[in-house]
Amino acid sequence: MTEGMPRALPALLFSLCLACGSTNDDPPTPGGEACERYSFPLSEISSASHVSSCSSTGCGNGENPPNSGMHCPTWLSCRSFDTEQPRCSWIHNLEHGHAVFLYNCPEGCPDDVAKLEAAMGKAAVGSNGVRRALVTPDSQLPKRFAALLWRRTYLMDSVDPDALTCLLALQDVDANEPGLVCPP
Repeated sequence: MTEGMPRALPALLFSLCLACGSTNDDPPTPGGEACERYSFPLSEISSASHVSSCSSTGCGNGENPPNSGMHCPTWLSCRSFDTEQPRCSWIHNLEHGHAVFLYNCPEGCPDDVAKLEAAMGKAAVGSNGVRRALVTPDSQLPKRFAALLWRRTYLMDSVDPDALTCLLALQDVDANEPGLVCPP
């Protein structure tokens, strides 16, 4: 061994420890340090009954966008949609613990939709191997983007991938029927 080797060894071990620590791919814990700057307040509890018609205007909890409330008896596939899907249907997805990512970009925003789809790729996986999330346009949004879980909404003017990751750490926490699979 050379004389300089013992001094280099601690530095090498320290570097290895840093490399083995947490990565950006590790999911944050709800309320964890990385997520403290975001707020995902719970909405009031509302009825989770089914309506007789999916075109009903009685869907949702009165918020824009709705994050709970009365909804269709059917739900949507977990995938990315190019056309606007009925709110009444994706509210049912929320009840099952699925994440819903919305955008309102009449002029198009493919880079931002790609960020929402990347967040969808971090959603919990059902027992059928399908990520339990969907992306769809929504022309009624008060901002350009929204991320929803049952009784939780995060509105954005620009997509914040870190906020979406933090929100997904709460997936299934408050859902009426958490953990249910989603068809592709």
